[in-house]
Amino acid sequence: MNESKHEGVSILFVSDNEEVLLFLRDNIPSIPFPGCWDVPGGHVEEGETPEDCIVREMEEEIEINIGKPALFKKTDLNDRTEYTFWKKADFNIDDINLHEGQGMKWFSEEDAKNLPEDKIYLGFKPIILEFFKEKPFNK
Repeated sequence: MNESKHEGVSILFVSDNEEVLLFLRDNIPSIPFPGCWDVPGGHVEEGETPEDCIVREMEEEIEINIGKPALFKKTDLNDRTEYTFWKKADFNIDDINLHEGQGMKWFSEEDAKNLPEDKIYLGFKPIILEFFKEKPFNK
């Protein structure tokens, strides 16, 4: 059963104001969770490490070389094994060339707590809240 799961990667960019950057997915009915908030990331390709994948995905999606991100946690979800990385970053979202999704927004811990479950991509709300609780960016 575990062999059928794919590997996903995501990255929590955290600002100096302790906010995380989320993407608003395209509002296309044929994609999973259209119009919902999501953590930037993607799917690991054959022969690729999760770290190589998140670096590639961020170059493709927002044209930013993120260097070497830190692994926050590996999570076994129903549909995938998710590797969530994190990196400090204070992007001006108006200056980012977004190639996937319809927008971006910085979310505080309170914003994330108040985000309805049906407005965030599958499995990410608990990961985001755990990230705020553990605050690896303050260590």
